[in-house]
Amino acid sequence: MLNEVEIGGQLVPQQSFEAISNISSNKTLLVQKLTSKPTKLEPVKGLKTIEDVFGYFNPSLEVEFEDENGTIRKEELKFRSLLDFKKEGIVDQSDFLKKLQVQQDACNAIIKKLKTNKILKTCLQNPESKKAFLQALQAALDEINSANA
Repeated sequence: MLNEVEIGGQLVPQQSFEAISNISSNKTLLVQKLTSKPTKLEPVKGLKTIEDVFGYFNPSLEVEFEDENGTIRKEELKFRSLLDFKKEGIVDQSDFLKKLQVQQDACNAIIKKLKTNKILKTCLQNPESKKAFLQALQAALDEINSANA
């Protein structure tokens, strides 16, 4: 729609042709200061595109991640386009989140195999075969750990 009527019947002319859509009602909007520049109520002139806005304000955020051992790790996330706000854009910037993504993908692959492998399902339903299977897994894990040591 080129012109959209808002509450009160006022006609709001479209300011640009950038591809920004309204946030659907089942989404949550988070607002946070992502720039060190002072926030004045004065408009910045000459910014014609989204890229110009990102280039001018250089939004970034320093975040702290805590690993399973309780170690705190600081990383800076920079936002150069709207894609950087998506999950993939954030994960691509963070070594910590990349590691977690690999672990999540591996867990999801295991879960998928557990759900679809009928032989494994049958094995895990029998307490004796389950115990033997877990012992075999532990032996394999011990072998891997001893090889890495």
